[in-house]
Amino acid sequence: MMKVLFIDTVHSALEEKLVEHGYLVQHYTGWSREECLSLLSQVQGIVIRSKFKIDTEFLNHAPQLKFIARAGAGMENIDVYEAESRGVVCINSPEGNRDAVGEHAIGMLLMLLNHLKRADLEIRQGIWKRAENRGTEIMGKTIGVIGYGNTGTRFVKKLMGFDARILVYDKYKKGIAESWFEETTMDHIFQEADILSLHVPLTEETFYLVNEEFIHRFKKPFVLINTSRGKVVKTAALVKAMQSGKITGACLDVLEYESVSFEKLDQEQLPDDFKYLLQAENVILTPHIAGWTHESNRKMSEILAEKIIHRFGSFN
Repeated sequence: MMKVLFIDTVHSALEEKLVEHGYLVQHYTGWSREECLSLLSQVQGIVIRSKFKIDTEFLNHAPQLKFIARAGAGMENIDVYEAESRGVVCINSPEGNRDAVGEHAIGMLLMLLNHLKRADLEIRQGIWKRAENRGTEIMGKTIGVIGYGNTGTRFVKKLMGFDARILVYDKYKKGIAESWFEETTMDHIFQEADILSLHVPLTEETFYLVNEEFIHRFKKPFVLINTSRGKVVKTAALVKAMQSGKITGACLDVLEYESVSFEKLDQEQLPDDFKYLLQAENVILTPHIAGWTHESNRKMSEILAEKIIHRFGSFN
């Protein structure tokens, strides 16, 4: 039998499948990190979203640990290198929420380009403005996509019906071009893009990827979409570019100022740049929910269960 500790809440499908295959599941979702550390000595598996970091100290308390299962895509809250050096398998489930992210990104873009947020509020206040709320079409625009992993592929696929030109850049993938998009370089995206969508993990390489220098390299004003991680974009640089007109609008599901768990904003680190975003009409904000639909919540658990059982087997 394998004992699995659920540190975060996830869809019940994961527990149901593991129990069905003889795993012993225990929930400590309301416990603090310090309280969880005291429980790890007899644990073989951990299920987590983003509640806190799994680092060397954490792993030192879990000598029997065989796997860490992350319900979601990003692994930045787990020291994967340290875990794998100890023989701990790190599992995530990006396949479960990739379609949700793709749909959400397009939904935010449509909301921005067609002034849906403003028009809806005005109508509710008895204000009827047509010319002022005239929209902009996606058709005919050039959309740059950075990152062609799970969410990048789905975002591109869902754009197919909009008759836009799609340029895709992935530093670590070559030969990915399909009939409906072009594989390209960042320089080409800098020259051609009207819209830029980010689909990269948060790493040392992508931390503040979108900074003043990066933005300055774009030839045309552009719209920015970020459904990846907040710290991929330097907010101060974004605001400066919006004030100058270099960035004409932003769709942000993630923010630089989120807490580690993504459950709230870090209230002690909210500068004037963030206040600008709150007041700007050409900014669409959502609370890190692009990948968290009712459907994806279940799919992420089902996929984790499949991967765990495939790797470690059944205990019945």
